[in-house]
Amino acid sequence: MHPQERTASPQLLLGLFLVLLLQLPSESSASENLKVKQKAQIRQREVVDLYNGMCLQGPAGVPGRDGNPGANGIPGTPGIPGRDGFKGEKGECLRESFEESWTPNYKQCSWSSLNYGIDLGKIVECTFTKMRSNSALRVLFSGSLRLKCRNACCQRWYFTFNGAECSGPLPIEAIIYLDQGSPELNSTINIHRTSSVEGLCEGIGAGLVDVAIWVGTCSDYPKGDASTGWNSVSRIIIEELPK
Repeated sequence: MHPQERTASPQLLLGLFLVLLLQLPSESSASENLKVKQKAQIRQREVVDLYNGMCLQGPAGVPGRDGNPGANGIPGTPGIPGRDGFKGEKGECLRESFEESWTPNYKQCSWSSLNYGIDLGKIVECTFTKMRSNSALRVLFSGSLRLKCRNACCQRWYFTFNGAECSGPLPIEAIIYLDQGSPELNSTINIHRTSSVEGLCEGIGAGLVDVAIWVGTCSDYPKGDASTGWNSVSRIIIEELPK
């Protein structure tokens, strides 16, 4: 072998060893660079995802139209029967009362120019059919009344029912009192005025009722010259009313 080849061989081996050493850091550096690049890409994707999540929401869109009604679903299964509730308190007993409808019942009797001049007694009467025993009678006499006398006098006009005055609650009456006439003119006052006698009477049984108007005296006063129904229409009106 040539002497240079023997001296060059160790140098050649040393060079090859240095080349290998230089290549090893280079490969290690490339690997590190690759890892750094991959981490950068991952971080970049994280930043992009974070940015996309923080984007501002845009304005709401136009509401959509209602869809077509859906078909009926399958009927559900019956539920579990409920439990009985707590027992309630005992209620009050109420009785319903059914009242028949009220039918008007009234009558009128009238006279033209009675010109009735009696001072004591019955003047006229009007017979009425009362339908119920628990009702009341409203009576009215309307006509011309007059009383005259030279001295103080008093006359009383009143109703009777089947011959008796009302006692439920009190009689139905009207009076005229005259103090005196005019002695200086040797005459008496003679005034005829349309007046009325009116009231309600209870406690009269059902059936026919003779309703009459009478004239009489006042207590503790003398009678005078009475006149009823002069030159005008007189009437008695009777009406049955519910209590």
